[in-house]
Amino acid sequence: MQHIEETTNYLKQKGFENPEIGIILGTGLGKLLEEMEITHEVSYNHIPHFPTATVEFHKGKLIYGIIEGKKAVVMQGRFHYYEGYSLKDVTFPVRIMHQLGVKKLLVSNASGAINLNFKKGELMLINDHINLLGDSPLAFKGVSKYGERFVDMSEPYDKKMSDKLRHIAKENNIPLHDGVYASVVGPQLETKAEYRYLKIIGADAVGMSTVPEIIVANHLNLPVIAVSVLTDECDPEHLEPVNIKEIMAMAAKAEPHMIQLFKELIKDL
Repeated sequence: MQHIEETTNYLKQKGFENPEIGIILGTGLGKLLEEMEITHEVSYNHIPHFPTATVEFHKGKLIYGIIEGKKAVVMQGRFHYYEGYSLKDVTFPVRIMHQLGVKKLLVSNASGAINLNFKKGELMLINDHINLLGDSPLAFKGVSKYGERFVDMSEPYDKKMSDKLRHIAKENNIPLHDGVYASVVGPQLETKAEYRYLKIIGADAVGMSTVPEIIVANHLNLPVIAVSVLTDECDPEHLEPVNIKEIMAMAAKAEPHMIQLFKELIKDL
C-alpha cells in the first residue's frame, strides 16, 4: 500500500492528474499514441516501484494525455510473467491507474488464433478467459487490505462496453470476433499437442498476458474490456516455425481497426 501511494504521488507530481481512461497496449500496438495529445510521459525505470519492460518490442513508458476529449493514461508496453516478475508486479500498474482515478480500462494484446474460423490480421473481443498461468495476482498475504479476496469472475469483461464495441464494429464494417482467451506462461510457443488441448478446453485464442490485469481490474471493481489482435493461426495439423517478423506485421495490419474501435468507444464513454 505504501508503494502504491508513493508511485501515485510521484505520477501526480509529474502531471498525471485525474485520468478517466486507462489503456494497456500489447505487442506491436503502439500507434494509438499518434491519435493522442500527449502532455506527459515517464519511462518505467524512472517511476518508483515500477517494473521495467524487458521485451524489445515493448517500449516501457507511461503516457498521459487527451484522446477523444478524455484524459487517459496509456501503458506503452506491459509486463509479463515470463520476464521473471510476480503477477503482483505485472498488475501493479493497474492498481496505480485505479489509484490515479481511472474509471474504465481498455486492454489490447497480440495472440494466436486457436479457432481456425478466425484468421490472422483480424480482431477478437475477449468475452471470457482461461487462466493457465498456474498463479493468481490475488494469491498473496494481505490481499484483503486491497479488496475482496474471493473475487467473483462470472462476468469479468464489462458487458456494457463490450456491447458498445460490437455495435461500433458493426457500424464501421470492422470484422470483430467474440471468443475465449487462454493465458499461458510462455515465453516458448505452444506444441502441436498443446494447441489441440487448448482447442478441446474451449480457447479461441492464446497469449501470454492480459488475464492477470483483468483479474486485478475485477478486484478493484474497475470496468474492463480486452481486444486480441490475431497475429498467427495455430493449426496443429499444419504448424510452421514461429516467425516473429510476420507476427509483428500482422499486428500492424490489424492495428488501424483496433485504434478505430478504441477511439470510437472512448468517445462514447
